[in-house]
Amino acid sequence: MPASLTMNRRTLLRATLASSAGLAAGPTLLSRTASAAPLTAAATQSVMQAFVDSYTTNVTANTTAETNAAVNVLTGMTRLWRTGDAWNTGTVLSPSVLRANMRHMAQISRTRTTAQVARAFIADRQHQSYAAIAGMGPLAALYREGALAVTGITEAPTGTPATKLDDAVPAGAATGSALGAGSATSELGQVVTLVNTLRGNYSSGNPSKAAYQYPRPWRMTADSEVVDTGTTDEFGYPVYDSAVTVIPQLLRQRGATPAEDGGFPSGHTNAFYLASLAYAYAVPERFQELFTSAMDLADTRVVSGMHSPVDVIGGRILATALAAAVLGDPANASLKSAALKQANAYFSAKVGEDLIGYAHGADTTTDAYADRAANRRLVEQKLTYGLPAKKSSAAMVVPKGAEVLLETRQPYLSAAQRREVLRTTALEAGHPLLDGPENWGRLNLFAAADGYGSFARDVEVTMDASLGGFSANDVWRNDIGGRGGLTKSGTGALTLSGDNSYRGGTELVAGTLTVASATALGRGDVRVNAGTLAVTRSARIEGEYRQLGGMLKSSGALRITVDGKVVLRGGAGLQVTGAAGDVVVIRGSRVQGTFGTVTVPSGLRADVDYSRTAVTVRLRRR
Repeated sequence: MPASLTMNRRTLLRATLASSAGLAAGPTLLSRTASAAPLTAAATQSVMQAFVDSYTTNVTANTTAETNAAVNVLTGMTRLWRTGDAWNTGTVLSPSVLRANMRHMAQISRTRTTAQVARAFIADRQHQSYAAIAGMGPLAALYREGALAVTGITEAPTGTPATKLDDAVPAGAATGSALGAGSATSELGQVVTLVNTLRGNYSSGNPSKAAYQYPRPWRMTADSEVVDTGTTDEFGYPVYDSAVTVIPQLLRQRGATPAEDGGFPSGHTNAFYLASLAYAYAVPERFQELFTSAMDLADTRVVSGMHSPVDVIGGRILATALAAAVLGDPANASLKSAALKQANAYFSAKVGEDLIGYAHGADTTTDAYADRAANRRLVEQKLTYGLPAKKSSAAMVVPKGAEVLLETRQPYLSAAQRREVLRTTALEAGHPLLDGPENWGRLNLFAAADGYGSFARDVEVTMDASLGGFSANDVWRNDIGGRGGLTKSGTGALTLSGDNSYRGGTELVAGTLTVASATALGRGDVRVNAGTLAVTRSARIEGEYRQLGGMLKSSGALRITVDGKVVLRGGAGLQVTGAAGDVVVIRGSRVQGTFGTVTVPSGLRADVDYSRTAVTVRLRRR
């Protein structure tokens, strides 16, 4: 907007535009006269095929929702913002959301620390595929070595550099070293190629930037106006009336042409997530940590002042859809399989067969994402940034093809089961941007990695321990509700550690099912036909407990409270692990039958007492 435009004229024009858009007069970016209402998510759904079937339309020649699947999948933005006929003439359609967006930015500009500034610079200037490697934690250094991945950006200057800085292979790097994910001819070349493929020809955010032309936050005021003060800074850039500042280290990295430098969606964010989701596919042992790392890296765009929360959320939505599309493309089937096999063989040779254990064996002094509770808090906050939401009861429909994102993290589930995991762990409707076409923004991959959120119907899980990895042993940490029940089959081991309330009962057919919370078994009956039901803490069974075979394994002194009957048949075994003096009590409304065998640690004996309503086992020294 020209500096000569007076405030009275600006206010009048704002009110006029707000009225023409059907809004109350208020903070609105100066806008072109719109000839049509914004294209809604419902309208664009019928224009494009599913994203995974049309993602190759995401090229620079296509900048409309009708022609570009990426622009279309981001049309949740059209509820917040109407693009103008120039970069600085759009209209705010949701003042509450976009004001909150800018308030957050202003707060960050005031409070960011020196350490945060330095990290934001490094994340901006490093190749994004290299920065994402940090999410591998204890495996990161091994990956860099095997992939020959290097960077020339390792620290931040104290002020504004004299020139623009770009990443480059540092002097002295090993022969064949490469930026980003590394060298395609290295020991991990298939993984490198997978990362590069996800970030390939159809994965740019630039067509969407051109379509939406939502300005960078440092060009906008708190009221989401663009006000050019008519002055320039020491680097020759126009100065805008904004409370948001870019960190000094990146002042020379700003785009000089506003019309070609939109903020939505964040390109760095798109790249961070694409690289991280590619790594997560090949190295699922660090799935949640890589997702957390991507979210953490994306937030550096906010800290830097280069992008706003809206931009970052848009980048995540786009990358999630793109990752699913590329991974699900039949043309990439052999590549993704080879990358998974290569990564597993490489890391197992380096650290041994317990790759999952090694991948989580460090603490926060050497692994920034070792604290799972902290990871969860970060993810929950950054998924929405707390932007104002509206109440909505819209059902979650999982996007076509999204299940591939969990393909290696939950290999023991069918595609349909992984879709149900995504559905039952998704964010509720009503959050800004997230309710766009196909609901890609509502997916919560961190929560999905922890299993079902509810059982809408009975679920049977078959795990094959001979396949290793998560097929041999996995943990479901979510609080599982619903009317369905769980049947555990196969030789693998599954642990339930949530506060579960599912009502359909639990049946153990084979393998191991570990009870790691007081309510792990939900609110129905429990039946053990074979396998091992391992109880690691006192627990409650709200229905009946029937053990016809298999083993009930108790770890230490604990109490198993059964609201209904306890029915034991001759094939039922009990194994008590613990120390002398431990007492295990199984109490129900009535006890029928006895354990066929009772096994205790060497050097101890078990005194077993059966009463009408309880089985009591006391460990004593021989």
